[in-house]
Amino acid sequence: MSRSALAVWDEAFLAYDFGAGHPLAPRRLDLTMRLARQLDVLDHLDVVAPPAADDQLLGLVHGSDYIDAVRRASADPEATDLARGLGSSDNPTFAGMHEASALVAGASTRAAEAVWSGSAEHAIDIAGGLHHAMPDRASGFCVYNDPAIAIAWLLSQGARRIAYVDVDVHHGDGVQHVFWNEPRVLTISLHESGRFLFPGTGFADETGGPDAPGSAVNVALPPGTSDAGWLRAFHATVPALLRSFRPEVLVSQHGCDSHFLDPLAHLMLSVDGQRAGAEAIHRLAHETAGGRWVATGGGGYAITEVVPRIWTHLLAELAGHPVAPQAETPVAWRAYVSEITGEVAPAQMTDGREPRWAPFDDGYDLADPVDQAIAQTRAAVFPAHEVDV
Repeated sequence: MSRSALAVWDEAFLAYDFGAGHPLAPRRLDLTMRLARQLDVLDHLDVVAPPAADDQLLGLVHGSDYIDAVRRASADPEATDLARGLGSSDNPTFAGMHEASALVAGASTRAAEAVWSGSAEHAIDIAGGLHHAMPDRASGFCVYNDPAIAIAWLLSQGARRIAYVDVDVHHGDGVQHVFWNEPRVLTISLHESGRFLFPGTGFADETGGPDAPGSAVNVALPPGTSDAGWLRAFHATVPALLRSFRPEVLVSQHGCDSHFLDPLAHLMLSVDGQRAGAEAIHRLAHETAGGRWVATGGGGYAITEVVPRIWTHLLAELAGHPVAPQAETPVAWRAYVSEITGEVAPAQMTDGREPRWAPFDDGYDLADPVDQAIAQTRAAVFPAHEVDV
C-alpha cells in the first residue's frame, strides 16, 4: 500500500536516559533498530536525522516557565522541581534532559512535516510517543509531549482535521488534555482502565470540551484483555469514527506495553495481536486519511522479548514490506542481545498466536467486561459523530 516511507532516527535518541533501573531503558531503541536493520527493514525506509525542537516549536504545547525549568534541570540535575514533575521517581532529572527531550520532539515534528509536505506518505519517530507530558509538567516518563507538538505544528500549517489513535496500554492523557476543546483534533485511546493503571484517567465519559463534543474517545479495557477482546474493541470503535471524521492526517502512538509479558500493566496481547493492530491502523490511514500516516513509538518495558519485535513489525508495516510472523530473528542479533543483557532473545518474530476477533455488531454480551467497555464508549461518542450506536 505504501508509496514512500521515512524513519527519523539517530543514536542520539539513546541519550533520553533516566538512569540504571528505570523502566524506560534506551537500549530498547538500540535493540529495535539493530533488529530492523538485520532483517533489511531499513532498506525500504528513507532514514533521516532528527532536528532538535527549538523553544518556539516546544511552545506550541508547553509553557515557557516549564521549558526553562527543564533546561535548568538539564544543566544541573540536582535542581529538581517536583511541582513540575522534574526529579520524581518517574521522571528523575539527568544531564542533557532538555536536549534529549527536544530531539525527540523535533523528530516527531520532522515526521509530520514529511507527511504534510508530501515528501513521504508515511513517517515514523520510533523514539517518540511520550504522550503523558502536560503543558506545565513532566509525567509518566515523558518530558515533552512530542505527539501533541507534532499535531499542534500540523494545525499551525493549516490542517483542519487530525485524528490521533493511541494504542499504548496507558491512557494518552497528555494529548487528550492539550486538545480537549479543539474540534479539529480527534483523540482516540484504547488502554487498560484507569481503575487499575496509571494515570487513572481515560474513561468513556471523557468526551471533549464544550466546543469539541465527541472529540475525545476512550475505550477503557479490563485487566486480562487479550488479542480477541482488544481487536474486537478496536474494530467496534476506531474505524467508524475515522470514517466519519475523515482526517487529513492520521497520527498514531504504538506503545507495546499491552503485551502479556510487560511488567507494568495487565493486558494480555501477543506480538501477533499488536502486529494486527498496526496493520489495521495502516489500512485505515489509506482508507480515511489519503494514506497520510505519522507514527510514533511509546511505552513498552519487556525490552528484550517484546519491544524490538513489535516495533520492527511496525517499521516494516509502515514501509510496506511486512516481516512474516514466522521469520527467524537473526543469529547475530540474538548474540548481541545475550551479550548486552544476559538474556535469551526470542528466536522468531511471532508468539505463535493467530489473532481472531468476533465483530461487535454481530452480537454482544453486556455481561462481558470488554463488551461493556465497548458499549459505554459507543454510547458516549457515536451520536456526536452521527454514527449509529
